[in-house]
Amino acid sequence: MSTLDQIRRGFGHAWESLAEGWQQLRERAAHALTRFSPVHHEGGLQTAEEQVVQRAPRWALLAAEVEERDKEIVVRLEAPGMDREDFDIAVVDDTLVVRGEKRVHRESKPTVGGYRYHIMECAYGRFERAVPLPAPVEDNKAQAGYRRGVLTVTLPKRAASARRRINVEIG
Repeated sequence: MSTLDQIRRGFGHAWESLAEGWQQLRERAAHALTRFSPVHHEGGLQTAEEQVVQRAPRWALLAAEVEERDKEIVVRLEAPGMDREDFDIAVVDDTLVVRGEKRVHRESKPTVGGYRYHIMECAYGRFERAVPLPAPVEDNKAQAGYRRGVLTVTLPKRAASARRRINVEIG
């Protein structure tokens, strides 16, 4: 086999691997891709934070994990940079709906010329993420917590859908 054939073959394998990786990412992240909408305030001039939001990406990944246990379902949603008060959580037709607003937080004051960003990959604004649940739940008994950028929602299953272990007797 010539050197050129070896290069072609190697390039073909690399391209197939890259295509497979993108396919897996697209399949696994399809539901996590979430649209962020900038919040428009009434009035004249925009604040520095509002200007940042206008330039920020409109889409971001809010990755979720749904864990089904015997008596409950636990949903973890990665939503860094928020406060617990920024979330509005509901269950609608066996789907957990998480709405929120990710705000710009700056620790320093802008300079005379304003902020200068070289990379801006974080999305800001209002969002809504729907996570399908594998079983009916008691939404009035749900609990939620937010720690280290992860929102955790624990939803007890309805009595009829809770998994029950059946012992096998010797007979």
